[in-house]
Amino acid sequence: MIPRTGTTDFLAASGWAGAEVSPLAGDASFRRYFRVTDRGRRAVLMDAPPEHEDVRPFISVADFLVSSGFSAPRLLASDLAQGFLLIEDFGDRLVGPVLSVEQHLEEETYATAVDILAHLQRLVPPDDLPPYDRTVLAREVMLFPDWYAKAAGIQVDADAYLAAWDHVWAGVLEETERNPVVTLRDYHAENLLLLPDRSGVQTLGLLDFQDALAGHAAYDLVSLLQDARRDVSPKLEREMLSRFAKAAQIADPVAFRASYEVLGAQRNVKILGIFVRLRDRDGRAGYVERLPRVWGYTERNLAHPALAPVRDWFDANVPSSLRAEWCK
Repeated sequence: MIPRTGTTDFLAASGWAGAEVSPLAGDASFRRYFRVTDRGRRAVLMDAPPEHEDVRPFISVADFLVSSGFSAPRLLASDLAQGFLLIEDFGDRLVGPVLSVEQHLEEETYATAVDILAHLQRLVPPDDLPPYDRTVLAREVMLFPDWYAKAAGIQVDADAYLAAWDHVWAGVLEETERNPVVTLRDYHAENLLLLPDRSGVQTLGLLDFQDALAGHAAYDLVSLLQDARRDVSPKLEREMLSRFAKAAQIADPVAFRASYEVLGAQRNVKILGIFVRLRDRDGRAGYVERLPRVWGYTERNLAHPALAPVRDWFDANVPSSLRAEWCK
């Protein structure tokens, strides 16, 4: 992975002339990341081509998180016109890879991640944070018929098919607009970094929050506990749900659990579509290996009574042979 034209000039103007630049793991977006080292100093270069990405939301949300007492990367330098940011380097201890080796840290790490969300949901969202409302949520679930269903050979062109899809989701999403909180939207093990030299909620560094919106408190929780990238056991999921309900002082745990399952289904159905789109449109085939795991979460969501209309739609339109088995 070669840095984009203009990187050298940006680093020189930022006081990092002659620094060594090496690639870091990217994500499913157009953003790319590089580690910059120079005489004992380290930073991370975010390369976000302005024709595809806008770095201003990242800066805004990072400022909010840092000022609220969380560990988000501090901004060191920026060139908004070119889409370059130089940010604080939190190191290499990504939670996902670390827990695959140091399994004894799993419960403690997830407890901290849950505590961060409980603390975050007590804060008033910034005024410029757009809403994560039914309109956005309903638009996102269209990724399933648009990409997954078509790839699996499910007929999706009929007006009745799409009308029924819209109808079942409109009903179940209604309760998810209440009491919006800051929702980071990609809150999972691959976007959290262990920072053992810090304490409390600051022991986890936060990444990939530029798409944050004001949404339901259950969304980031389900993103964490139904992780498309690693298995989270039902036992750990139950324990962390209970921990969050207590820490966040959830008044009605039954209603909250219903919203959790609804948003879990919404998120997982969306991911099914996104991962197929990454393969078919973007040539990034590796993501489809995770589809069986996402289907497992989806089936657990659909078993909840709050999702009965959506479950009925799936039973009528998506046979088991076109679910997890089709992905293998």
